Amino acid sequence: MDIKGTAVKSIDEFIKKRYPDRYNEWLSALPNASRKIFLDGVLSNQWYPVKDAAIIPTKKIGELFYNGDLQKGAWECGRYSAEVALTGIYKIYVKLSKPFHLVDRASRIFAAYYYDSVMSTRNPEKTSIEVIIEKFDVPSDVIEYRIGGWIEKALEISGCTDINIQLVKSLAKGSLETVYRCTWKLN
Repeated sequence: MDIKGTAVKSIDEFIKKRYPDRYNEWLSALPNASRKIFLDGVLSNQWYPVKDAAIIPTKKIGELFYNGDLQKGAWECGRYSAEVALTGIYKIYVKLSKPFHLVDRASRIFAAYYYDSVMSTRNPEKTSIEVIIEKFDVPSDVIEYRIGGWIEKALEISGCTDINIQLVKSLAKGSLETVYRCTWKLN
């Protein structure tokens, strides 16, 4: 399974922005295949193996910068990715969109970043929606946490408060699908 370079770039940028003094430590902690991706320079329009380009590097974030808390590291990396992706003209679109519409659209965009994955939404309401990952050939808890963090930050940018993203089912833990139950309050 492959991941789009744009998503890989956000991992590299996250470290450079949040932990600039420890970037080389993170890079050195990566296995050769992962390190080579970042040393060669990540191209936004290229596809990379999801394990080497995203799963392992994101795990190292949790290990090195979040006292071994892989969930927290991946979640924060996902939040950063949304923050970067939803700036400029997109920020206006996000602010004007209804939150459930934003999350529904994001689920379709995620599938474009993870080659051969299937994501959708169900049960859209004014202040809630479920995001479903139906197919993901390399199930990974850190990727699931990154996506959860991304959704949370996108809802924050759209002006929601009291956001709650619950991972209620997980492909990585043996379920037939990953399910995020997302709720929020509107301002």
